[in-house]
Amino acid sequence: MSAKESAKVLIFDADDTLWENNVLFEQVIDDFLDWIDHPTRDRAQTRKVLDDIEAANAVTNGYGAKMLLRSLHDCFEKLSERPATAPERAAIDELAGKLVRHEIEPIAGVTDTLDALRGRYRMLLLTKGDLEEQQQKLDVSGLAPHFDSIHIVPEKNVDTYRVLIAEQDIVPETAWMIGNSMKSDIGPARAAGMNAVYIPNDHTWVLEFDDSVNREDERVLLVEAFPDLLKHF
Repeated sequence: MSAKESAKVLIFDADDTLWENNVLFEQVIDDFLDWIDHPTRDRAQTRKVLDDIEAANAVTNGYGAKMLLRSLHDCFEKLSERPATAPERAAIDELAGKLVRHEIEPIAGVTDTLDALRGRYRMLLLTKGDLEEQQQKLDVSGLAPHFDSIHIVPEKNVDTYRVLIAEQDIVPETAWMIGNSMKSDIGPARAAGMNAVYIPNDHTWVLEFDDSVNREDERVLLVEAFPDLLKHF
């Protein structure tokens, strides 16, 4: 690799960038909304209650299947104004159990693109969520060997990126954060002085939207699909 290429650091998000994730959560939520069928709230109102509960639980319980399961139980109790019965708890557990059983598969083009980039750049993985859950998804995906280092963190904010920069001896101006979330990938990476690549995903979690990010930023690339990275790197 050239000295110019080797100086660049590519940092990849995982969920909904390397493999589909939130679409699976949305399927569970749709099943929950069908199941609960609240007598006085419509589907959108029930979903708003769940979104608010998820946002609160994410602060104290992190992200992932365990947080969603807790949020489904909390939502049921809030809407029903009573504790769930044993059969009701089991039914909710079964809905979320689909997430645990799902086999992770890389998004089309991801593996070939990583293969092409590997060896030309220093490549890191930065993903947030439950440590065990994220590691399990990474193991099943088979993508771990593509990365020089893997970082699973509870949150991705500007301090997360600054710590990564310091610990990995990264020059921010030579680094590119690649992901689907304005809130977790693009905004905080830019605030830490990095460049960024935004790859939209139709199934991005609603809590990952951030309208405050400058979409006209010249140091943010927009690509339509993961393989399009090869047009720029």
